[in-house]
Amino acid sequence: MARVIRFHELGGPEVLRIEDVDIPAPGWGEIQIRVKALGINRAEALLRSGTYIETPPLPSGLGLEAAGIVETIGGGVEEFAPGETVSIVPPLSMARWPAYGEIATYPAKLVVKHPPSLSWEEAAAVWMQYLTAYGALIDIANLRRQDVVVITAASSSVGLAAIQIANMVGAIPIAVTRTSAKKQALQKIGATHAIASAEEDLEVRLKEIAGPDGVRVVLDAVGGPIFEPLTAAMARGGILIEYGGLSPEPTPFPLLTVLAKTLTLRGYLVHEITSDPAKLEAAKAFILGGLMSGSLRPVIARTFPFDQIVEAHRFLESNEHVGKIVVTV
Repeated sequence: MARVIRFHELGGPEVLRIEDVDIPAPGWGEIQIRVKALGINRAEALLRSGTYIETPPLPSGLGLEAAGIVETIGGGVEEFAPGETVSIVPPLSMARWPAYGEIATYPAKLVVKHPPSLSWEEAAAVWMQYLTAYGALIDIANLRRQDVVVITAASSSVGLAAIQIANMVGAIPIAVTRTSAKKQALQKIGATHAIASAEEDLEVRLKEIAGPDGVRVVLDAVGGPIFEPLTAAMARGGILIEYGGLSPEPTPFPLLTVLAKTLTLRGYLVHEITSDPAKLEAAKAFILGGLMSGSLRPVIARTFPFDQIVEAHRFLESNEHVGKIVVTV
């Protein structure tokens, strides 16, 4: 038996329950880990509330990230051994491969030996944020030195990862956040510029910062009315990569701007990287290299104990944090 977190109905954080369940032994090609820390992601709140791209059977587990110690290995697994410290690449289905528990089972191809310099909390906060940012900025946009890149929802873990990756390749990151409360923190973390979209004219400020060349790359998690000022400030031939949809308002299609500037508007999911073995290996090499050099370092906003998972989800939905929320087991 092991304690796991599940929900039997869709709803707010209060539907999450800690339950004792029997955990089957790992199957062929699988690894079972004893979890030490969990990374909390907005996708899990969406799954729990019934608004995620995946519809889970109930009761359902959840969770996309974990770090821990290899407990048991299944048949055909040769590259890992019990006792090794590992972290998890987010699976395609968190209902099928849930992370929220004392014991979690994953395909060996999603298990990574992380650098020993990382704490359990940091290791649990690596893969979702850096794979998401890497896939958009490096694999798709080919972000390069001196490119101006705009990052919305910049105080999220993916936003901070994008800032770090932009600095790593010599690009110029502009962080967009809703109010000025987080601007100083974002600049301290590495944003060259920070804009409070609810307090400043976003289009004007972006044009002032980017100059006549404009913004070549936009990484957006928000959608909604922000599309118009973002695209207005973009360079000819620029690319806007959409990976979220946080705004409850309709997202206009800026047709004339897209035509005049020959812009690319691109939807993106991290599974484009995690489900392609060659792309995943390239991403892992880039990220592990950045972690070992110190160019990449997860920013932990706050940690909660396992028994306070409801409070952790409430804090996630308060939008008060800068960085990753982590639960220790």
